[in-house]
Amino acid sequence: MSERALSLRRSPPTAADVLAAARRIGDDLKDGLTSPAARRAATGLRRLFDLPGAGLVDVTAASVWSGPLPPDKLVVPVIVEVLQSEEPVHTDDLFALPLHVHDELAGALVVVKPVKNKVAQQAAEFVAEALVRGRLEASADQAAQAELRALRAEMSPHFVYNALTVIASLVRSDPDRARDLMLDFADYTRYSLSRHGEYTVVAEEFRAVETYLALQRAVLGERLRVQVRVAPEVLAVAVPYLVLEPLVENAIRHGIEPRSGAGLVQVHGQAEGNDCVLSVEDDGVGMEPARAAGILAGNGDGTGLGLANVDRRLRTVYGAWYGLTVETAVGAGTRVILRVPRFQPGVLPS
Repeated sequence: MSERALSLRRSPPTAADVLAAARRIGDDLKDGLTSPAARRAATGLRRLFDLPGAGLVDVTAASVWSGPLPPDKLVVPVIVEVLQSEEPVHTDDLFALPLHVHDELAGALVVVKPVKNKVAQQAAEFVAEALVRGRLEASADQAAQAELRALRAEMSPHFVYNALTVIASLVRSDPDRARDLMLDFADYTRYSLSRHGEYTVVAEEFRAVETYLALQRAVLGERLRVQVRVAPEVLAVAVPYLVLEPLVENAIRHGIEPRSGAGLVQVHGQAEGNDCVLSVEDDGVGMEPARAAGILAGNGDGTGLGLANVDRRLRTVYGAWYGLTVETAVGAGTRVILRVPRFQPGVLPS
């Protein structure tokens, strides 16, 4: 064989090629084996394994193809047999291999010959793993959305009742302040309950916090002091929607309200290198560090549900290195720190 022929032969894929293809194919298969993006997955699979032709088949026998499509009289019996038997099927023209996800039949891969049996098997295993990853990522997205809905539904009836009672009491004695507080209440409920996108910016989160604190100051009076500081360079940082207000609400409900006398809540935002660091600190009753760890793990018996939800959502979006950090001790108050990258691919405000 000439050197020119050798140079034109397709070189084997590198590890980076395989990982990149796995991510693309997993993304394309999130909505199933025959979704609009599945044809692109079949093409990527055919190129990665140098297959003459490849078809992805779901459990209903619907299929998408990349490459030469064999006649129906050859393909249909093979598809029916592999889906019924859940075993590999070989003919003179085709390999058909079942695809299982968590021991459940998800469909089949049909490969046009000539191709080695080992290569066809590797391709099928590749697709099955991509399906598993796609389903896990889809489940994570669904969990994040469910937790966001839980946060929206967590508005304290006690707080709503007290805020409206204070506003009603001021209607006659101080109508201007009553009007301002009612507008604050409207802004607060709009931001907390409206159908918002998945991401917003730090500036909007701080605006919602300031509105919430204005209402809480009206309810608690001199018992609540607040300090809000945010550096201009982090105002435009994109963050998951509704991650800061639950931390402030937790500080007031479980830190300030149970203590006697006045308490201070501080909300800060600043840049630290490539990270945006938001913190909420109170000088309230505090708690045992082990209890704080249990709350973040979701074992708070209903206490701190907002913190646990925020922590899980942050880890889902940014990875295990991010999330919430809680510094606390009995009688020493509580500080909750939220650290996110200032720039994260795919995290864009709606």
